[in-house]
Amino acid sequence: MNKVKIQIGPRSYQIACDPADEEKVRKFGALIDENYAKLGTARAPQEADNMVFAALFMADELDEARTKLDALRKELDEVSTNLKTAQGNVKAMVSKATDDTAEELEQASKAKAELQAEIDTVRKAEEHARKENSRLKADIAKLQEEARHQHDLFGSPEDNAAHSKALAEKLEALARRAENTADALEARA
Repeated sequence: MNKVKIQIGPRSYQIACDPADEEKVRKFGALIDENYAKLGTARAPQEADNMVFAALFMADELDEARTKLDALRKELDEVSTNLKTAQGNVKAMVSKATDDTAEELEQASKAKAELQAEIDTVRKAEEHARKENSRLKADIAKLQEEARHQHDLFGSPEDNAAHSKALAEKLEALARRAENTADALEARA
């Protein structure tokens, strides 16, 4: 055991302590001396009374510190409770947002697939309409060519009338097909 000398008021004391506690004993001695000095000129004639008053000052400070500590603990408990509640709320919001996002992504994926299917259908219909249009143009050109040659070389007005009627029917059929194709394209778009 080591001995530490501390000064409290007009007296010094030798305190026996473990070497690891020497600094702590010096700090406590200085604290007691500081509170002893608060007595000022109101010191009692007996030194023991003065020590009691210094101890009372320290007890008062200790009580205030404990009261503040209790208040801080209560505040910490409230903050901790609020933090846990907030963490739970954030976790729930993140979970909901994650679920909502996953659902929206799934819906967007389905919508994309549906749109792609519609685009493919419209492209096929457009390709079919182009081929049909080309074929019909070729038929018309062929009929016009035949009509011109027959009239010039062999045709009679009656033959030309029959060909004209057949041509008119084919043109009407072509117009109906073009309208049907346009209607189908508009319905898909």
